[in-house]
Amino acid sequence: MLFRDISYLDEHFELRRGSVLVEGAVIAAITDAPPSDYRGEIIDGTDRLLIPGFYNTHCHVPMTLLRGYGEGLPLQRWLNERVFPFEERLTDEDVYYGSLVGIAEMLASGCVSFTDMYDHCESIAQAVVETGIKANLSRGIVEFGGGGLYGSMRHAEAVSLIDRYHGASDNRIICEAAVHMETTTNERVVRESAEFAKSRGLGVHIHLSETKKEHDDCVNARGVTPARYFEDCGLLDSRVTAAHCVWVTDEDIEILARHHVSAAHCPSSNMKLGSGVARLPELIERGVLVSLGTDGASSNNNLNMLEELHLMSMIHRGVRRDPELLPPSETLKIATRNGALAQGRQDCGLVKVGFRADLAVLRLDTPHMMPVHDPLTDVAFSAQSSDVAMTVVDGKIVYRDGVFAGFDVRDALNHAVKSARRIADELG
Repeated sequence: MLFRDISYLDEHFELRRGSVLVEGAVIAAITDAPPSDYRGEIIDGTDRLLIPGFYNTHCHVPMTLLRGYGEGLPLQRWLNERVFPFEERLTDEDVYYGSLVGIAEMLASGCVSFTDMYDHCESIAQAVVETGIKANLSRGIVEFGGGGLYGSMRHAEAVSLIDRYHGASDNRIICEAAVHMETTTNERVVRESAEFAKSRGLGVHIHLSETKKEHDDCVNARGVTPARYFEDCGLLDSRVTAAHCVWVTDEDIEILARHHVSAAHCPSSNMKLGSGVARLPELIERGVLVSLGTDGASSNNNLNMLEELHLMSMIHRGVRRDPELLPPSETLKIATRNGALAQGRQDCGLVKVGFRADLAVLRLDTPHMMPVHDPLTDVAFSAQSSDVAMTVVDGKIVYRDGVFAGFDVRDALNHAVKSARRIADELG
């Protein structure tokens, strides 16, 4: 396809205008003038902006089924009283349809890939294959007792996922290891997970210092912070995505930077659950790769990356009383290129020749975007998911003007609603 005469963000996240040619899965050429003899699909760039697609680096996509369920509780009560009992009743079919709904929501907001930790992961992978999106998937490991990783049911499910789906669909699916969090696992599991990830060359997905209680309990019980504990266990020696990082200390930030850990910032979830506001300026200043995530739809309550981008752009300026913090070029890089790097996708996340064509096209001619003095500012502060006209993954249009390729979103919604109502009724 050819995006003809369109505004786009170049590899330095500066605004340019030209024509972008996609051949197969990659961006083949970027030129000032369109080729005169092109015979493929031509997409008119008038009043449109072409950007790298968004990378949601922390999600629990089937939790669309829990949207609005268990409101008004702090994290631990929310998990123990509402989330865990609900999740115990999920079936493969429930997770499959819940994943389809979440993926549809992400594609419609310009998201091309997500990083997920959950169970019934092969059902999530099936949904990823069918919808055309990319995903880094991991089976979350929880162990409250004294058991180890090897021989556990959860680890067996993780191995099955990895053996079947790692690198599937032309590497659209990347499988990872996962330690749920410090408070839900024992040291033996953490150390064995670190060994397993290194032996298989896998990335690792964790929750880290999401709440003050979680952070302080670890310090009181172990004498070290969660970041230091995971470092001591060897877990940070792999490529790691650490979700939240709200209560990290100065020493923790140095640990994350030293191990090239990606901190997945989840502003909506952190504020909704009353967890706090991450120290984003310090993380960035000290060289930590910061990416952007939604968390699950039960703690957000949506998977709209444009909303996360907007909140990230706003809250740190307000908290620090500094209107120059996080300019749009930086927040857009965090939501796109940084996310691709966090997922280990080196050739993704930029509008650049030779890179994968993972793209989003936004309308600039809607009332809330006009008169377009600065398109980057409009994306960061004004854009809505309804402004996404098209989402492209590996050169294939997977969403255009309300239509999804490869699956029936209405059928998925009907099934997901039935699943959610069945479990809610069972729990009373």
